[in-house]
Amino acid sequence: MKKMIQFLREARAELRKVVWPSWDEITRSTVVVFITVILFTLFIYFLDEVISLVITKVLG
Repeated sequence: MKKMIQFLREARAELRKVVWPSWDEITRSTVVVFITVILFTLFIYFLDEVISLVITKVLG
């Protein structure tokens, strides 16, 4: 039980050292992630369409 209490105290002390991002940083990061996901989705979609077209032309 003492080890668990010591662990919880140490975890709490470490969490006090964390520098949490501001709402502005979170918002900007979220927008960047969404834009990146959309771009990769479009890239993979168009790549899939091109590969499908090539395979259709080759196989008849």
